[in-house]
Amino acid sequence: MVLWENVAYLVDDEQREVAFRALRERVGTKPAEILAARWEVLLEVAELGGILAEHRVKKLLRAAQIAQARFGGNVPAEKRALKLFPSIGEPGAEKILLFTKTAPVVALESNGLRVLVRLGYGREEKNYAATYRSVQEGVAEEVERDYRWLIRMHRLLRRHGQETCKRTAPRCGECVVAEDCRYYQGR
Repeated sequence: MVLWENVAYLVDDEQREVAFRALRERVGTKPAEILAARWEVLLEVAELGGILAEHRVKKLLRAAQIAQARFGGNVPAEKRALKLFPSIGEPGAEKILLFTKTAPVVALESNGLRVLVRLGYGREEKNYAATYRSVQEGVAEEVERDYRWLIRMHRLLRRHGQETCKRTAPRCGECVVAEDCRYYQGR
């Protein structure tokens, strides 16, 4: 999942899958395989994943170096270890822990976070981390600590944020929860 997060940038899930599949088939996903790969091949793979391809090649190599040097190629499933990797902050580490069924946490990405802030679960703060924590605290008593439930919640909130509760030009008139939405009520 660390490689999944780093192989593409600002692309949809289908294009990210294309780039990840190319990485797996042309290079491999083990740290030693990535470190042994030719730059040109890594660049071709990263170009499938959108803009800033050279930057993402460096991230893939850095992730492989960390995994190899710090963990002998086997990354422990713990938040502190995951946050050592490029592009993996608190939300990314928690997403990995949730999707690997290591910890039943409320893992949100930006779209789901925006939906919950607009619904009134938490506050928009000056920095993303503070907003993220406030939303987690806001929903804590209403979520089930069940992996299937939490993964479904993550996916539904993400999709709702991508398709309806967009950052700009939200489609509130089509929203099924508009009546309960503080953002919609305040417009």
